[in-house]
Amino acid sequence: MNAVQRWLLVVVGACLLSWQSMAVAQLPDFTELVEEASPAVVNISTRQNVTRRASMGPMMPDLEGLPPIFREFFERSFPDGSQSAPQRQAQSLGSGFIISKDGYVLTNNHVVSDADEIFVRLSDRRELEATLVGADPRSDLALLKVDAGGDLPVVRMGKSAELKTGEWVLAIGSPFGFEYSVTAGIVSAKGRSLPNESYVPFIQTDVAINPGNSGGPLFNLAGEVVGINSQIFTRSGGFMGLSFAIPVDVAMDVVEQLKKDGTVRRGWLGVVIQEVNKDLAESFGLARPAGALVAQIMPDGPGAKGGLQVGDVILKLNDQDIVMSSDLPHAVGRLRPGEKASMQIMRNGKRQQLTVEIGALPDDGALAAGAPSPNAPAATDNRLGLAVVELTDEQKKTLDLNNGVVVREVRPGPGAMIGLRPGDVITNLNNQLIQSAADFEKIASKLPVNRSISLRVIRQGRASYITFRLSE
Repeated sequence: MNAVQRWLLVVVGACLLSWQSMAVAQLPDFTELVEEASPAVVNISTRQNVTRRASMGPMMPDLEGLPPIFREFFERSFPDGSQSAPQRQAQSLGSGFIISKDGYVLTNNHVVSDADEIFVRLSDRRELEATLVGADPRSDLALLKVDAGGDLPVVRMGKSAELKTGEWVLAIGSPFGFEYSVTAGIVSAKGRSLPNESYVPFIQTDVAINPGNSGGPLFNLAGEVVGINSQIFTRSGGFMGLSFAIPVDVAMDVVEQLKKDGTVRRGWLGVVIQEVNKDLAESFGLARPAGALVAQIMPDGPGAKGGLQVGDVILKLNDQDIVMSSDLPHAVGRLRPGEKASMQIMRNGKRQQLTVEIGALPDDGALAAGAPSPNAPAATDNRLGLAVVELTDEQKKTLDLNNGVVVREVRPGPGAMIGLRPGDVITNLNNQLIQSAADFEKIASKLPVNRSISLRVIRQGRASYITFRLSE
């Protein structure tokens, strides 16, 4: 190796070391954050007393063959042929954090649900019994209270609304029972809707979260709590890079209601919505996909009373743009029942303003689906390849409908291609109400070609819009 080669090797090595030092310097240092915040993070365990009754029938000896003294013992001890098994204590383990010096602790509802006793273990090894102030299964939050003389460390609260995708975040909790474990990552996305959790706009992160982390805090780099670790997506039971946290803005609203009333009330519109795709946007006169399409309206619900109609596309609620359909439940859920909300909608290709009084979210319910009458006469065939019949009075009552037709038969054609089935109820075609089978035939005969056409269908009690195109 000559002098020039040695010189080049030294220069390259120096550059690599310099680059490596710069890369390390750009990574965040979490040590001060952990030292400051970890004392307010707690370990939560519960006990559930379960008494089992075990039948002694097949285990009882043959009393007839026993001496009288033993036969008398078994008959006196087990008169009904059964006994109480020993009491079993079911335990669960999770995390939480202290939000006030007087002892309020926030955690997940699923960590403490059905518990007979709840214990909070502090960083200084003290273990305190906690009382359940209130729980909200819909947001998976629970508020606890411990009595520790008012000298407890507390976390600092941030604002999840100011959190940005790509921002560093850190979790402290007890994965698999290992207390005060620290993991870090970035915010992967905001406003995620998960199945059966449509009222919580989850924060998605790649922070390693595992069983036992539930209920623990998610911090930003300023050491402020921005979320409560709640769920993971996994096929193996372990961390796979998809973790979900409840935004602290949502959590603190729940906390205030639990402190005041012990329960949580959420806003409700009384509508079933769906996403607006490219074809639906074209059908409803939108320049691009946006908003929440109203596919179904609950009778006498807030939306119906406020003037909403099936086929409206909700574009804005108060000052918030509804970009995805999932944005609407998040926005409505934060409003209080009885509050007035302004709404911008698209109806028949024109923007309109409505004012709706928000209702209170009731218990979940489902509409029953109707089926076509086997004796009803089929209508004549049409361009969609469908044979339809009138709704019976019973079906109208069951589905709470005044208009529509039932699909009796699906033949080869556009209807089959978009997945229509016998028993589906069609209420709207090309943004027009279907009042009868004859009405359906008339509208179907005048459908345009080479453009998106919308069709509203009710299947098993749930309404949705689908689109299709007709060619020459």
